[in-house]
Amino acid sequence: MAYIGREPQIGNYQICDAISVVNGQAAYTMQVDSTNVVPESANHMIVSLNGVIQKPGSSYTISSSTITFASNLATGDSIDFIYLLGNTLDLGVPSDSTVTTAKLGADAVTGAKIADDAINSEHYTDGSIDTAHIADLQVTTAKIAADAITAAKIADDAISDEHLDVTAITGQTAETSIATDDLILISDTSASGALKKMTRANFVSGVGGANTPAFEAYLGGSGGQSISDNTVTKVQCQTEVYDTDSAYDNSTNYRFTPQTAGKYLVYASIQNEGGSNSNLAESFLYIKKNGSSNILETQNDFSANPVRSSVMFNAMIVDMDGSSDYVELYGRINSEDGSGQLFESDSQFARGTRFGAFRIIT
Repeated sequence: MAYIGREPQIGNYQICDAISVVNGQAAYTMQVDSTNVVPESANHMIVSLNGVIQKPGSSYTISSSTITFASNLATGDSIDFIYLLGNTLDLGVPSDSTVTTAKLGADAVTGAKIADDAINSEHYTDGSIDTAHIADLQVTTAKIAADAITAAKIADDAISDEHLDVTAITGQTAETSIATDDLILISDTSASGALKKMTRANFVSGVGGANTPAFEAYLGGSGGQSISDNTVTKVQCQTEVYDTDSAYDNSTNYRFTPQTAGKYLVYASIQNEGGSNSNLAESFLYIKKNGSSNILETQNDFSANPVRSSVMFNAMIVDMDGSSDYVELYGRINSEDGSGQLFESDSQFARGTRFGAFRIIT
């Protein structure tokens, strides 16, 4: 290969010819085999003077093939040797794309040598990215493939109301009744269709409430209630079966005065006794509202063939204002001979004479 200037002597270690010291002289010519040699620099030489290795630059300098010591040498001084270490070759910066994989040592490329944004998907091997490489909260919705999250990936108790679409739940099994402790799932339109649960009691209340206020009472005791013949008389049903809101007076007025407005189903039955003889010709059942008008009237007519006793039952729907409106039960018996009559009590006929009502859910 041709060179401009001197050819580099890479690794060409040489020892210079012996140099005789001249008293009072500092500069000497370096030769190898009687030919002048030019070292690369003072740092590429080992020089021994009087058995001491000299320091380049301060103990000696070079210019071309001349070495000049820091001070003149004297008679008796000895240049032991000058050892040339050869010349250096500055390779400079490698050309683009000339450093191949084989030239790089294992683990030679550190993070500092990798440019920002230089690593793409093709640089990762399968399985090389594990949990430790992913920062918290960095997996976004867009990074999750469709249908990628299976049941096994969902933590227990992790799904709440807000995670369910209003159309996501459908009944797979038909149910015909609601147990007391059942919970009912509803879509709350006031909360953007959020799914909410209700107890059975709350559900019933929400769709119209319970059938209350409600009561039922019967004529208890023994002997029945004596009445005058052919006289409209209030039936004194004094024994309560239930009275949900204490709306029935079972001791004084024997009337039902509910404090919740609505439509009520009012029902009643009267067991009549016409005396020891079969002389009961007529019996009547009345339901009165607010003490005056008959809103229901039922009649049994036995005038063609009188009987000893009879029973009547009837019911009707009544509008109540939830404040002052009340209903009462009345009866009347007409006998052929005008003898004493009875509304029979529970001792004779089980709850034969009774009075009740309940609010209708709308």
